[in-house]
Amino acid sequence: MGRTIVVSAIGGPEVLKLEQQPALTPKAGEVIVRNEAIGLNFVDVYQRTGLYKLQLPFTPGGEGVGVVTAVGEGVTGVKAGDRVAYNIATGAYADEVAVPAGKTVPLPAGISTEIAATLVIKGGTAHYLLFETWPVKPGETILVHAASGGVGTLLVQWGAAIGARVIGLAGSDEKVDIARQNGAAFAFNSRQDNWVSKVREVTGGKGVDVVYDGVGKVTFEASLDCLRPRGLMVSYGNASGPVTGVALSMLQSRGSLYVTRPTSGQYFGTPETLKSTMSAVFDAFTAGRIRPTISQRFSLENAADAHRALEGRETTGASVLVP
Repeated sequence: MGRTIVVSAIGGPEVLKLEQQPALTPKAGEVIVRNEAIGLNFVDVYQRTGLYKLQLPFTPGGEGVGVVTAVGEGVTGVKAGDRVAYNIATGAYADEVAVPAGKTVPLPAGISTEIAATLVIKGGTAHYLLFETWPVKPGETILVHAASGGVGTLLVQWGAAIGARVIGLAGSDEKVDIARQNGAAFAFNSRQDNWVSKVREVTGGKGVDVVYDGVGKVTFEASLDCLRPRGLMVSYGNASGPVTGVALSMLQSRGSLYVTRPTSGQYFGTPETLKSTMSAVFDAFTAGRIRPTISQRFSLENAADAHRALEGRETTGASVLVP
């Protein structure tokens, strides 16, 4: 027996209900992982609110780290007792979870359980944004929204390590200071009306090469105003709501801009790409190019409080649920 968080109705954090979970038996190709730490991500909120449609009931959560306790028929390369990190669509908010073996990666020695639980989705996202969606080159200028958040922190640190000039935006003066400490050459408060003009000023009026925007609706057009001609707008999240009503003329009038809306499934959604992505992420952590911080820890039964803090923009760095 164990515990799991179940969503039986779309709604606010209060719909996250703790229930008893029967002992799991792995199907063919699966392993059972007893969680030691579970990553908290904004996609979990999108699922709970119905922005991302899922069949009810479901258990949220896409990343975690733990010990393999059982292995299903046909599984090779993973055995009971292994420490693994995993990436799944849903189901992580639980004491134990059944995971397709191909969705797991071995956890290298020297990386703590809690740190690793923040690196699968957030680290994987930072990797594809910086190295695949727009392969950032030394000397280029990138603009990072939510620069002191889970993904934003890694984008700032890793972007600076590449040699890019990083401009960070964050929702408070305290978070702005954190972005600077993480390597941002410039950082501004996104709740002040003049941040677009400040970005333009520090780029000599040219604009940035690429914008990484996980905020969504409320920042989309202003983000376009920060780009140089033929720059790329990467809208990778919807923290303020989905972007709608986009006209191609918005790109034309601002200088033949490009825009993309990437998702992790197309970048590290296969066993092969997951392994190669996580190898790069773990190497970057070991080398000190990324330095994730866990600023919030919540018990599994307090998952609703975790969602309230995340939606209320009360968090910095990464957050984990601890069973």
